[in-house]
Amino acid sequence: MADRSENCIFCRIIRGEIPATMVATNDHVVAFRDLDPKAPVHVLVVPREHIASLDDSPDRAVLGAVLALATEVAQMEGLADGYRVVINTGPDGGQTVDHLHAHVLGGRHMAWPPG
Repeated sequence: MADRSENCIFCRIIRGEIPATMVATNDHVVAFRDLDPKAPVHVLVVPREHIASLDDSPDRAVLGAVLALATEVAQMEGLADGYRVVINTGPDGGQTVDHLHAHVLGGRHMAWPPG
């Protein structure tokens, strides 16, 4: 059976097989612009390791690295007035790509509740 990361779109972006506009990277996490932005700033923060969802993350350090880079991205993007970090988990949670990722959204007022 093929490695589940073989056809994962985010894994393919990380490997450089699919182009993306990178915003920030480090040894554990990458951040790139969402192709279908829902706000003026919409960046995805993705662990380099293939982890299907928040429920599947065995390593708290990876989760910390995702959130730390999300904060750095918000600062780099000038979101001093505020921003939202969203992690969708599972189909009912709105997750459409089976690779853990955080959305950094900003550049406009965010309504509540989100939907």
